[in-house]
Amino acid sequence: MFTIGDFARYGRVSRRMLRHYDAIGLLRPDRTDPATGYRFYGAAQLARLNRIIALKDLGFTLQQVREILDERVGPKELRGMLRLRRAELAEAVAAATARLAQVEARLRSIESEGHMPADDVVIKTVPAVRVAELTGTAASYEPQDIGPVIGPLYEELFPPLEAAGIRPTGPGIARYEDAPEGGGAIVVHAGVTVSAPVGPVGGSGVRVVELPPFEAATIVHRGAMDDVLPTAQTLARRLDANGYRSTGYAREVSLECTEDRSEWVTELQEPVAKA
Repeated sequence: MFTIGDFARYGRVSRRMLRHYDAIGLLRPDRTDPATGYRFYGAAQLARLNRIIALKDLGFTLQQVREILDERVGPKELRGMLRLRRAELAEAVAAATARLAQVEARLRSIESEGHMPADDVVIKTVPAVRVAELTGTAASYEPQDIGPVIGPLYEELFPPLEAAGIRPTGPGIARYEDAPEGGGAIVVHAGVTVSAPVGPVGGSGVRVVELPPFEAATIVHRGAMDDVLPTAQTLARRLDANGYRSTGYAREVSLECTEDRSEWVTELQEPVAKA
């Protein structure tokens, strides 16, 4: 038998925590001295303590912990629950990290207000280009909705092209348009430049399409596309200052796309007309 001090030391918890668990019936000592009130714990109780701490650290309330343990969940089931909870927390961390990146991008946009370099935006005619592309729908044009759609599209794009013997002849081109159903949804086109005939590529869902020429205001963005906001807003301010208006969503042409996203180089090509 262990005293409460020894049991707390072996379990890496505080005595106060053990007293609280005793008070709420979550982990009662094996024996309590009726004369002194001293608590004594058995070595076998470390297993329950480990389960309590693991579940609590993964975000379960003590009431939920009690319900889980009282159902006598076995090690296999418990391990599955913990893995699921770990995945949920990892997803929450990733979402929080993405939100933080967007906040930082907004801050950079705020800091760049009033600073519009004279040579960063170029008005030019973008020639016609042929691309092989896959499409999907994002809930909105916000980066946190676009990213989870366009990434998998590009992963699925290249195997059918390789199987059909079609090789890219130029950069990747992502483009966007409002979804027919409205509500802010966006049709995402993930494409790459090719010289293949226009039409479907097998039964893969990939299509080769011809994009017509258009007048565009262009600017080069350096870094991950999650951080494109300051560049896009610089482009918007320049258009407004020079009497142009946007006529659609900007294309994103991948000039350099390395494993290190911070080293990406992307040209934004926004269709424009004189205001």
